[in-house]
Amino acid sequence: MTSFRKAVEARDPDAMAATLAENVVFRSPVAFKPYPGKAITAAILRGVLRVFEDFRYVRELTGGEGRDHALVFEARIGNVRVEGCDFLHLDEAGLIDEFTVMVRPLSAAQALAEAMAAQFDRIQREAVN
Repeated sequence: MTSFRKAVEARDPDAMAATLAENVVFRSPVAFKPYPGKAITAAILRGVLRVFEDFRYVRELTGGEGRDHALVFEARIGNVRVEGCDFLHLDEAGLIDEFTVMVRPLSAAQALAEAMAAQFDRIQREAVN
């Protein structure tokens, strides 16, 4: 998990994308439908980099024979503090094939939904290019 965490902490979208499996499924904290595929997941992560300020991981938990990880984070969207967790599962090659994000409190989820909605046209364009 070190490579993904280092990529995020370096705010390096190319390095983040390199840790994703082609068949990764992204589950958003603010949308019910999952987003399948590396292109859309990488585009969403680039959008998140644009939205979150002062992002930092504060804890990392590992289980499932080293294939399941929980990365607890703190960030800010404007004046709203966000606490959350990235739940990641790795495939046999060590690439992320399941990526689920949860955030709290409700005000943070609402701020994230609004900020990402404003990004979503750009995210969709980036996913096809």
